Amino acid sequence: MALMRRRLPLSLFLFLSSALSAATVDDLPDHVLRKGLPNVFSKLQKGGDVSIAYFGGSITAQPGYRVKTFQWLGKEFPQTKLTEINAAIGGTGSDLGVFRNGQNVLAHKPDLVFVEFAVNDSGAPPDQIHRCMEGIVRQTWRANPSTDICFVYTIANNMIDEWKEGALPRSVVAMEQLAEHYGIPSIHFGREIAKLAAADRLIRAAPLPKTDAERAALGNKVVFAPDNVHPHVETGHQIYFEAAARALTEMKTMGQPFEHAIISPLVADHLEAAKLVPFSRAQKSPGWKTLPADHKLAKSFSKRLPEIWHSNEPGQTVEFSFKGTSIGLYDLVGPDCGQLAVTLDGVKAPKPTARFDSYCTYHRLASFFPSRNLPDAVHTVKIEILPDQPDKAAILSQRKQVIDDPKRFDDRQWYVGGIMLVGDLVE
Repeated sequence: MALMRRRLPLSLFLFLSSALSAATVDDLPDHVLRKGLPNVFSKLQKGGDVSIAYFGGSITAQPGYRVKTFQWLGKEFPQTKLTEINAAIGGTGSDLGVFRNGQNVLAHKPDLVFVEFAVNDSGAPPDQIHRCMEGIVRQTWRANPSTDICFVYTIANNMIDEWKEGALPRSVVAMEQLAEHYGIPSIHFGREIAKLAAADRLIRAAPLPKTDAERAALGNKVVFAPDNVHPHVETGHQIYFEAAARALTEMKTMGQPFEHAIISPLVADHLEAAKLVPFSRAQKSPGWKTLPADHKLAKSFSKRLPEIWHSNEPGQTVEFSFKGTSIGLYDLVGPDCGQLAVTLDGVKAPKPTARFDSYCTYHRLASFFPSRNLPDAVHTVKIEILPDQPDKAAILSQRKQVIDDPKRFDDRQWYVGGIMLVGDLVE
């Protein structure tokens, strides 16, 4: 990654460092306002139509901080007609987000975009986070330089101890470097959760108490989430919302409206050029069909994949050429899905690409990338449906799941709707 370094303010450098052995969670920020959100607040105060986009993963998809902040803004600015753009997809990070930003977010002309990928990006290398998140920022301001952006950092249970010890998780550090470079405000939901943990007042994963006796036994402790990631709406998401409300309140009267400049990038290989191309533009063998509009999967995913192509016949292929540096496929995974052979520039991948994983007791949106770092030249792609299915029972057993109905799992479908490119198709 080509990182264009510049001197950071000392205070920022101190809290960005992940090696703060003497620090505590109290040394970390609740929010960093930077240039604020003056454009959207100016519109909110004048009244009229304002659109708010929530761009993230499954935590944003929950009826939690997203719903609570949207309702709060409606109460604070009753003279304004608010429109919510829910652009959340569970289990996805900024690596998919940068490709779908145009279709799922920018096409709706948002005035403000909350971006939430810290948890789903937690396993990604910082250089990938820089490329993808910077792509999202530059795409957004290229489309409309008056659109405000706010980064929000949610937290998973495996990230709490870092916050508690006064260190920001790696994904947050990477995103904060971009936020500082572009003057984007950030809200740090993890701080208050980690403070509760440091005070021994946090129960990280448990059901909410149901009876008076269970509530009394809980004392002053707070149950954060039912699992390791998704907060209870009543508790964890309420803490998230309160952090957001504190930051937004401070930004209400901060600064004058201005157009965001697309300044020199932080990283030279950012993905501003990432795009989503309809799968219909690829060359397909005769055994491909589109799902009818009344099909249950088409109805479930039409907002994200307006057209879903599918085939389950071994040997069916799709081929296309493109000029660029990165190639991915935007598809569905689920119980009836199979596996693929991918050939890039005449070289067949040594292993099949399974469109089935340990969560595939249901269908969900997904993606895969045959390559992200190609020379900027013309490349060829061929993908073939294989006759053999993945070992679905073994894969499900990784999460102690089982095949409940063999008929649901006994197929080799591939459902696909988009080609993700940094570049352009060659037709």
